[in-house]
Amino acid sequence: MRFSEFVGHEDAKLALILNAIDPRCGGVLFLGEKGTGKSTLARLFKEIVPEGTRFLELPMNVTEDGILGGVDIEETVRSGVRVYRPGILERVNGGILFVDDINLLPPEMIAFLLEVQDRGEEIVEREGMSLRYPSVFIMVATMNPEEGELSPHLLDHFGMCVLWKGLRDRMDRMDVMRISSEEIFQRIPKTDEELRRRIELSRKRLGDITVPEDIELYIVQTCMENGVSGHRADIFLFYAARAYAAFCGDGILGREHVDAVAPLVLAHRRRMAQQMEEMEEEQEHRHEHGDEGDSDTPPHDTRPKGKGLEEFGSADSYRIEANPKEDVFEIGTTFRTRRISFKRDRIKRLALGRRTKTISKGKGGRYVRSVMDPREKDIAIDATLRAAAPFQSFRRMDATYPTAIVIKPEDLRFKRKERRMRHIVVFVVDGSGSMGVKRRMREVKGAIQSLLVDCYQKRDRVAMIVFRRDGAELVLPPTSSVEMASKKLKDIPTGGRTPLSAGLFEAYKLIRRTYIKEKETRFAVVLVTDGRANRSISGLPIDEELERIAGILRGLSGVDYIVVDTEDKKGFLRTDLALKIASLLNAYYFRMEDLRSDLLADIARFAKRNEEGVRCAVPVD
Repeated sequence: MRFSEFVGHEDAKLALILNAIDPRCGGVLFLGEKGTGKSTLARLFKEIVPEGTRFLELPMNVTEDGILGGVDIEETVRSGVRVYRPGILERVNGGILFVDDINLLPPEMIAFLLEVQDRGEEIVEREGMSLRYPSVFIMVATMNPEEGELSPHLLDHFGMCVLWKGLRDRMDRMDVMRISSEEIFQRIPKTDEELRRRIELSRKRLGDITVPEDIELYIVQTCMENGVSGHRADIFLFYAARAYAAFCGDGILGREHVDAVAPLVLAHRRRMAQQMEEMEEEQEHRHEHGDEGDSDTPPHDTRPKGKGLEEFGSADSYRIEANPKEDVFEIGTTFRTRRISFKRDRIKRLALGRRTKTISKGKGGRYVRSVMDPREKDIAIDATLRAAAPFQSFRRMDATYPTAIVIKPEDLRFKRKERRMRHIVVFVVDGSGSMGVKRRMREVKGAIQSLLVDCYQKRDRVAMIVFRRDGAELVLPPTSSVEMASKKLKDIPTGGRTPLSAGLFEAYKLIRRTYIKEKETRFAVVLVTDGRANRSISGLPIDEELERIAGILRGLSGVDYIVVDTEDKKGFLRTDLALKIASLLNAYYFRMEDLRSDLLADIARFAKRNEEGVRCAVPVD
């Protein structure tokens, strides 16, 4: 298939052509549905650029060494001189870098790629090396937003973005099918020579384009009217409009050129600005009027068998019947939270995220120390040379190359690397009638919304369980969408009794189900309640039932617990029942008043314990 034969998506083709004319247009991101040809068109891009232009595709399993480059172990050991092996960013200089499903890469790797693209230079500071190499390239990337979003900061680095949708016209879809079937029998490489010559001619006339001052002002005004922040939009729009004028054969940049390319440059930035405006308007509306809603998520009744859990009854007992008289409180004021992390364990993972440090199973991650464990497979040059250095005077006497460094197997040291991982954060929310006293649920929802934002920033997945009346519901299975979690949070009703045991048991079932598929997952269970349990699900006394379930939860590996006490501590009567629950779960304990940014510090540092042995954010009176 030739580039010009690609059916539809003329805006995407134009974005690639403009980047081929002037790489300063900033690259392009195809954002849309799966299976609609995003990757196919990106790979056809190499057919219209000048001959000899490098086209490299970033592998999904690429390592840090593969991107940055590093020491060539075999050549260094053989010659006795440190030999540098170039990485992808050095090899792609002057060419095109294609990144498929960029949102599935670790965020720090994406940030580094975009930083080098902006700077046009790769700086290597590692393993005793200090190197600088030019790295000017065009980045073409694709992503499916259903599989995870990119942060606004990373999106802003792309010069252009095409919001991609599948073809809806029947004739267009027939053309795609026919071209694909012909390709099966005619796999002959083809290029669009006419388009390539036109691009080369546009490159030559690019410097001769006249840019009037009123057009520069029009570019700035266009960006400001679309509510974009920062200055990248103005810069990329200037280069894109100038490239389009050259492509059209015009000598003077006009408003028609700016208007033609503005949607490509502003699409993702306008989307971010609209989202921020919608959030601000929604927050203002909540403060002024309040929202109402009904939870429409059907309950989950799948119940895995577990030892010691038979007495808690069947899953049908946890269904919650809707009650039109229940109250639905709006989300209260949100606030900024500080970093929440947990102690690292000794499990090796192919981890993604920004929450807690863990040992990296692959070659990615930060080199923290050297070990003698050959299972790490990545040799630590510095530590290996230090181990071999004391014996060189003896070994060189028998060496074939007297000037070379002689290394033996017992000298080898390997890199232990670590990176940050994400958690599945399970919010277990008390929706009983006691949460409606003094509109306490409004503040609770505001606190949970603040924690949801923190989870999004750390790339956590979130789930939500609500317990009220006679049972508990999994209203939100594990997801990366904070928007979906916010909608479910807004619709949580309040009323009825407090089946705390049912909420904890539903969390246990979710953890067990998820662990079967994802054995390396770490969980954080956030229990938000005042602790006033008054509904048993097994017929046992409530205190005994809670103690049994808490004991089972404590026995789960890879799970941390946080209890947020929603009881009003300023009142005359206080029970501190949630504090007792925290003691049973060996959980970190917070009062509602402690969730502000000034007090919610790194949980791993909270060593203070009260008289009941509960880890607390602040000393409990």
